[in-house]
Amino acid sequence: MPVSKPKITRHLSKDPVLIPVIESIPFPKLMATPALLSHALIESIVYQQLSIKAAATIYQRLLDRFDDKKLDLKTLTKMETESLRSVGLSYQKADYVRNIASFFLQKENQDIDWNALPQDELVKRLTVIKGVGHWTVQMIMISPMGKLDVFPALDLGVQQGIIRLYKLEETGKALIKRMHEIAEAWRPYRTIACMYLWRWKDQFRK
Repeated sequence: MPVSKPKITRHLSKDPVLIPVIESIPFPKLMATPALLSHALIESIVYQQLSIKAAATIYQRLLDRFDDKKLDLKTLTKMETESLRSVGLSYQKADYVRNIASFFLQKENQDIDWNALPQDELVKRLTVIKGVGHWTVQMIMISPMGKLDVFPALDLGVQQGIIRLYKLEETGKALIKRMHEIAEAWRPYRTIACMYLWRWKDQFRK
């Protein structure tokens, strides 16, 4: 689905607090890619809680274990924990990546058009996989699925960006509620607004 920069910019600019961010940050690039959902989830699990450099090294070591350096779900389900540990995965992540592989090898899950499912349904179906949480599914919706209206309220970067930009003082559930109220004005382009926030927030890192 083509992304209309002028249309999205005009819509998000209806939120006056967001205007300075839009004016100072280049328009985010959101592109859906043909990556298999199973592979994208496995890669996401590998990358969680690690630096990009460390995660990329581990993921490449994992790919090196397969013919043509491409993930094979059947082979992955049969790999021993110690074999997965040897590429750098934790015990938990070793279990999680095998769980994902087993899930997508089930016939009923191979017949689903995942891209056509509503967001709530995607979350409901994929979070039954042990190790795959709400945040993970939302990140996959953004990339590689390329959905325009995802709002990952539990993402630390989004939280930090909104707190700083909107000068919020709420915490906990009250903060999440306020974030959702603010983000309502961004529909149906909440993904793009969050991408702006991520980039805007990053400029304050020391």
